Amino acid sequence: MKVTNYQGRTIDPNSKGLGNVPGSSIQLTDAGRLEWNLLDEDVSLPAAVLYADRIEHNLKWMQDFVAEYGARLAPHGKTTMAPQLFRRQIDAGAWGITLATAHQTRAAWHGGVSRVLMANQLVGRRNMMMVAELLSDPDFEFFCLVDSVDGVEQLGQFFGSVRKQLNVLLELGVPGGRTGVRDAAQRDAVLAAVERYPDSLRLAGVEVYEGVLKEENEVRAFLREAVNLATQLADAGRFARSPAILTGAGSAWYDVVAEEFSKATVGGHIEVVLRPGCYLTHDVGIYKKAQSEIFARNPVARKMGQGLLPALQLWAYVQSIPEPDRAIVGFGKRDAAFDAGYPEPARHFRPSRDGSDHGTPRDIAPNEGWEIFGMMDQHAYLRIPPGADLKVGDMIAFDISHPCLTFDKWREVLIVDASYRVTEVVETFF
Repeated sequence: MKVTNYQGRTIDPNSKGLGNVPGSSIQLTDAGRLEWNLLDEDVSLPAAVLYADRIEHNLKWMQDFVAEYGARLAPHGKTTMAPQLFRRQIDAGAWGITLATAHQTRAAWHGGVSRVLMANQLVGRRNMMMVAELLSDPDFEFFCLVDSVDGVEQLGQFFGSVRKQLNVLLELGVPGGRTGVRDAAQRDAVLAAVERYPDSLRLAGVEVYEGVLKEENEVRAFLREAVNLATQLADAGRFARSPAILTGAGSAWYDVVAEEFSKATVGGHIEVVLRPGCYLTHDVGIYKKAQSEIFARNPVARKMGQGLLPALQLWAYVQSIPEPDRAIVGFGKRDAAFDAGYPEPARHFRPSRDGSDHGTPRDIAPNEGWEIFGMMDQHAYLRIPPGADLKVGDMIAFDISHPCLTFDKWREVLIVDASYRVTEVVETFF
């Protein structure tokens, strides 16, 4: 197999949210040659936009944070599913990329990612075959989770038949939660099953997902259980990888995971890997709230100054103002997440129609009363105060909550600099 460099792929001129693409020979990373500028209306709206300076800030902030605890970072790639962004994370110091499926893993490998932690069970013959094919690359390291004897048996038999060795992590779960063993009997049965396949399965560590819990005391108790188990298994020589991996952390409790898991690193036999995914773009909704809670309880985060910044916005035109207190904006459920709150108007810009200097957008203050109160497939209902300075053709940038479910609505996302010049087009693989 040969790795496909996604940075050599060309821009698809038929995708939404792009400017004019002459021919089909412009590479994604060469978008700057096209000299598109968002404010000059060189791009067809709606468009999903990432701000380069904020991405760089977030990359450094999270890398510095995990380093304070001696941990490694394997950000969850399902948020963006963009190998170009994976490369930025790895170049900034990430240990690897976390993913959820065999398809996502293959997309990352084709993008040059050499280490994937699949925070999920690997089930199904074709999915196993996809991973086995990737393991033909001697430089590729892969991990998946196990939480049942049946799952272990299927993996052991399949990878034995294709003469490959698979790294597995024992997943711990909680009653009423998602996946993961629930008690000591299940745990011991799974561990025994792994040991029956020494030629095809390697126990490489312990994994948890604490995000199914809501209270800090419950989270800490669960994490301490994982630390104790990983330490016991390491002391007993049960791991086939050195150092063994202890991994957890979504985007809401990563500070608590870092605190508790750092207690397992004494002696160097265990490597802590944290997996937050939404830090790269952050948001103004659920993860902004989570970060405020992190700052309230974590002194390391507070000493690092300015925290994560929202780096993803959706730009769209005002296309109708049918009533004095209502505007209709040209984006909808096909373009932005709405499961965790409607997009929030953040910037307003009136394009120049006479060729004069375009100026800069103004920030929309929360107290101005601009608010999305409904969305359809391609339309958003914007409440405005009567007399608001708004016209058809104006451009509005919207902040979003829950970036994962905005990214998956776009095949290409624009990266812009401080002057709103498009410097790169990022391709997604959902």
